[in-house]
Amino acid sequence: MAAHCTVLAAALVFLAIASRAVQSTPNIVLLFADDLGYGDLGCYGHPTSHSPNLDKMAAEGLRFTQFYSASPVCSPSRAALLTGRYQIRSGIWPGVFGASSTGGLPHNETTIAEGLKKVGYATGMVGKWHLGVGANNTYLPVNQGFDHYLGIPFSHDMCPCAICFYPNQSCFDGCRKGEAPCPLFMDNEIVQQPADLTTLTQRYTDAATGFIQKSAAAKTPFFLYMAYQHTHHPQFAGQKFRNSTSRGTMGDSLIEMDDSVGQIFAALKASGVDDNTFVFFTADNGPSLTRHVRGGNQGLLKCGKGTTYEGGQREPALAWMPGKIAAGQITHELAGTVDVLPTVFKLTGAEIPSDRIIDGVDMSSILFTEQGKAIRTHYFYYPKNPEPTIGLYGIRNNQYKAHFYTEGSHCGPPYRDEDCWSKTGQKKQDPPILFNLLIDPSERYPISPKSDEYKTVMAELNQTATEFSRTAVFRGSEIHGSSAALQPCCKPGCKPFPGCCVCNKLPYSARTSPPW
Repeated sequence: MAAHCTVLAAALVFLAIASRAVQSTPNIVLLFADDLGYGDLGCYGHPTSHSPNLDKMAAEGLRFTQFYSASPVCSPSRAALLTGRYQIRSGIWPGVFGASSTGGLPHNETTIAEGLKKVGYATGMVGKWHLGVGANNTYLPVNQGFDHYLGIPFSHDMCPCAICFYPNQSCFDGCRKGEAPCPLFMDNEIVQQPADLTTLTQRYTDAATGFIQKSAAAKTPFFLYMAYQHTHHPQFAGQKFRNSTSRGTMGDSLIEMDDSVGQIFAALKASGVDDNTFVFFTADNGPSLTRHVRGGNQGLLKCGKGTTYEGGQREPALAWMPGKIAAGQITHELAGTVDVLPTVFKLTGAEIPSDRIIDGVDMSSILFTEQGKAIRTHYFYYPKNPEPTIGLYGIRNNQYKAHFYTEGSHCGPPYRDEDCWSKTGQKKQDPPILFNLLIDPSERYPISPKSDEYKTVMAELNQTATEFSRTAVFRGSEIHGSSAALQPCCKPGCKPFPGCCVCNKLPYSARTSPPW
């Protein structure tokens, strides 16, 4: 009997330890903005942006000054974020997926969600997917490791959106007219078409907070990927936020996103999991300068969306985890979106795939050590439309950045820098243009090719670029075909297509989270 009690006691101790181990596994919340510039947030210096919740996140956590997206446009940047691999390896090139695209993120790529599901995580995605829909919805998030999904699966300008602001105010800058109305998917089904942009962000937020609350109540570790439509054009906002800022439509869109961030933090706290959750915020690419004041702001950086200049790929990034990440830190260490997967996998015990090249590195030394140093010393730049015969457009090594090729994009008059204009095509830089980004982040003053500094640095950069390119094999493009028949429609086969694709099958009210 005594022996039996001893065994039972030992078993109870083991279960208690195991329970604590499960509970100590951190939750992961990834917040991803769209077309947000390096200079758009208050905590990055914009004088009239109102972003109190993101500013608070920065004050309570870590703010990056040298953080990069893997691409200057949407789809490839999102593929790199979720796989930890440059977009050429997954075939998400050239350009972006559209509403009629036949392809999508290949199923043999491993996403963050797929890795976390293997170690017991609940996984939910809310917002803009932009990695393909495909025939029979084969590429949607629920087929890429996510238990649940609520969102428009591509940019909301890729479908008609006549109303952007409450009450019934038209959109600025316009949307495509010939496609089906914007579809709002819940899991694998369209539940509203066209999506109501004036209530969309609150629907997104309710879905996100509901997922947090349900997972926390079940004591299940969770991964939430919240990919906002904000602040991509055409900007939109609901009743509470229209004309609420001094920054016009861009400011109204930004503050609505910021308010959503605040509600997510409140849900973490109310659910009792805020002290065991890693939250990371960043964006997919720089601002669309062709939209002028409605397109965002890249601050002191050169050019914007679509270019491999700093304004196209350097992004705001914030990390928050109380008790683990010291408050009020600023890091000048080099990091990027490809580093999110290995960092999250290290935190959660998920296994990094060993059968492929992972371009990301673990950021723990930056995040959890005050004034910590990065593992990463290099970053590689591909344009919005990479070409296998050309390869890299640029490379960064510590403070130095070399441009082998440049081109403008998403910009034109009255913007004054012609390097950024869309009509400024691809140009081979021979010799390469070299900048010291720590003293010249605006890329205004190239280092003279005649200097000893240039010769020494470029010798190393050329060698590194050559070594990297040997393994940087382009996978066949997934952005290769389209079929109008694949435009998502809630009434398959209806006529006249695609305008007949109109329905509202939402099983819940505007302020109630979906029944996940």
